[in-house]
Amino acid sequence: MLVAIEAGEKNVSLTTLDRVAEALDVAFSDLIQAPDARDPSRINELAWAGTIPGSKAVLLAKATASREVELWEWRLEPGEHYHSEPDADGWSEQLYVFEGCLTLLLGDEERRISAGEFFMFASNQPHAYRNDGPVAVRFVRNVVI
Repeated sequence: MLVAIEAGEKNVSLTTLDRVAEALDVAFSDLIQAPDARDPSRINELAWAGTIPGSKAVLLAKATASREVELWEWRLEPGEHYHSEPDADGWSEQLYVFEGCLTLLLGDEERRISAGEFFMFASNQPHAYRNDGPVAVRFVRNVVI
């Protein structure tokens, strides 16, 4: 089966990939991440493809958690903003925008995250979310504690 997987001839389940990772004593994310990745937390690799074109699962990113991970759904209407105080050291956030364009402010830096894009950052710094666009921005926010 491993030979077929490497040759791209077999589409395996995520459970099977998890078992292979466990047998090799590596993290699932390390198993599927490109070996030349510059940022080890940013994976963005196809992990599963369905039999019907367009069906897929992409592992976007990973983060080490010491306590828990919070999953949030956010919606900011045009002109809305939210300012956050710095979190504790070691905390991080993962953002995935699925509608609109989110403006993320990290200290003095401004970054735009469009639909279909994601971004991770250490949240122990002042940060804010803003919608500068004409339509609502919807995004998922993971807080990794």
